[in-house]
Amino acid sequence: MQPLETKTPQQFVADFFTSFTEAVVRGSEDPADLMARFYTRDVVQIADGVRLDWDRLAAHLRPVRRNLTWFRFEVHEALADGNRIAARFTIHARMRKSGLVTTQVHMFADFTTEGLLRRAEQLSRTLDPSEPQRGG
Repeated sequence: MQPLETKTPQQFVADFFTSFTEAVVRGSEDPADLMARFYTRDVVQIADGVRLDWDRLAAHLRPVRRNLTWFRFEVHEALADGNRIAARFTIHARMRKSGLVTTQVHMFADFTTEGLLRRAEQLSRTLDPSEPQRGG
């Protein structure tokens, strides 16, 4: 991953999640090796109050790899202060069995100078994919 300072915060967030998800879905790389390119070993991600560490995030990759057929990240806004980013984005995804899923995410994250995710706190909500999105 490229350092944050080489891109706008909005582009950095879009590129980080797009390239990570692309590697998960299209690649055959071992989840631990894949994660090492995007996350620090001591990563903590709190998503809707659920704490995920390295092992729990790696375990999450297997079902994503099996079930995600298409995705797009739409970053509405992102602000950076050093290596910290606050962002609001929407994940558009198509799952094998459940179809289209649209999720709005508000994230506060801390990255290393190398662009690895160290800590993130996220709040999300599922949106109705048939309704037009506002606030982009």
